[in-house]
Order: sequence, then structure tokens, then C-alpha cells
Amino acid sequence: MTLAYASELTLEQFELLESLLPPAANTGRLRSVNLMMVVPAILYVLVSGCAWRLLPCTYPPPSTVYYYFRKWRNDGSWKRIHDHLMQWVRVAEGRAPSPSAGSLDSQSVPTAVMVQQAVGYDVGKKTKGRKRFTLVDTLGLLLALKVVAASTPEREGAKQLLQQVHQERQRLPRLVRLWVDGGFAGEDFRHWVMGTFCLILETVLRPQATKGFILLPKRWVVERTYGWLHWCRRLNVDYERLPESSEAFIYIAMIRLMLRRLA
Repeated sequence: MTLAYASELTLEQFELLESLLPPAANTGRLRSVNLMMVVPAILYVLVSGCAWRLLPCTYPPPSTVYYYFRKWRNDGSWKRIHDHLMQWVRVAEGRAPSPSAGSLDSQSVPTAVMVQQAVGYDVGKKTKGRKRFTLVDTLGLLLALKVVAASTPEREGAKQLLQQVHQERQRLPRLVRLWVDGGFAGEDFRHWVMGTFCLILETVLRPQATKGFILLPKRWVVERTYGWLHWCRRLNVDYERLPESSEAFIYIAMIRLMLRRLA
């Protein structure tokens, strides 16, 4: 299969994804749009970073493509597809479907000028924008995600993320240990995590008197995941009006990555 753009899926990758896509609405009418063209169009926006209206004419109309992106964002389809593929990748690589440990961290990214909702200033990173709180497994696969204003303190953002994980506890029944950096340290926060969620919080600190990049045990995995996200230009700057759209694009980026690992 010849790909028109580097962002597109091969036939084998799309066949894996197709079984997870939502079915057509039960209205008695057949779906008139070819999803094999809609999904690559969404990936083109993600990887190239272009505006919806600048999609090449080889794809369906931008309004149609955005309709499916928004529809699957609102009904949770992107996250559901992502969670299925995450389990498939873990099993394919000889791991249990649910991890027992993960690494939690945050990343601040600037927002575009027109973005107004959930925007703040991260004093430490000197960045005006949004902050992505992420929890990944030991393979670097995304377990949980929360996008908030960049002004949100580390522990407050972690609390929001862990509350989301707790609500989905049946999906991660084996999770017992989290590795974090110094921004999440503190006995009060540690006791809160252990008492509320029965999770062990292990702080991995940089060696003293070191400068520049240091490869930290356990925590380097989440930094690599952030590197994967930077392959997609749409994620280097947050252009999304709603933080839910930012989360959807991150899930789509991980879906693309996992499909490439599976096929």
C-alpha cells in the first residue's frame, strides 16, 4: 500500500484500528463517509500541525473530518480505543495487560494566542500555557492524562490525575507503585496518596551538584514519552480551545504510535 503522506496508516494498521472504531448511528442509513479517509486526515492535522481548513483536498471536507474528531472526543471513543491498544501492546510485548508500576510527571507547553480557557503561567518553566499531567507504564505507554492550566501546582494536578485513575481502578487493578520527581515530594502528599488510593509513592531525585540532562532511573521513561509526543507538531504548541481537545490529540498520538508497534 502506497501512502500519500507519512502520517497515514498502512492497511494492516487501519485493519487493527477499524475493529475499535464506533459503529454508524442506528438510523437505517449507511455511513456515507469512508473512515479510511477520515482517520488519516485527523492524523495529518496531528503530525503536520496544520489548521483544519488547510487539509489537502485529497481528504474529506474539513468540516466532516472535524465532526468525527469532536464526536469521538465527546463520547470518549479516542480514550476507549487508546486503552484497548495499550493492553494489546503490553500483551504483544510479553507483559500483563495491566501494569503494576508507573511514572508520573508533568510537562508545560505554550498555548496559541487565541486560546483562552484553562491557561496559566508556570513560574518554574517560565511558560504561559497548559500543563500535561501524565502517568505512563514502564514501556512508556500512557495510563492516564489530565490537561490543566500551567499555573496548577504539581501536587494539585497529581491529585486530579489520581482521582481519575481511582475512578477507573478496574482498568488498572495491579497498579501499586508510582515514581515521581521532587516536585511531588512531601510527607503530607505521600500519606494522602497512600491513604486515599493505597499507592506507594517513590521519589527519584537528581544527584546533587549536577547540571544539564541526567538519565534518572525509572523516570526516564516518561521523559521519552514526552519526546514521542513532540514528533507531532500539533502538540508542540497547544492550539486547542478546550483542554479536552488537547487530551484527545495526545490519545490519538499514542494510538498512532501503538499501531505502528503492533503492525
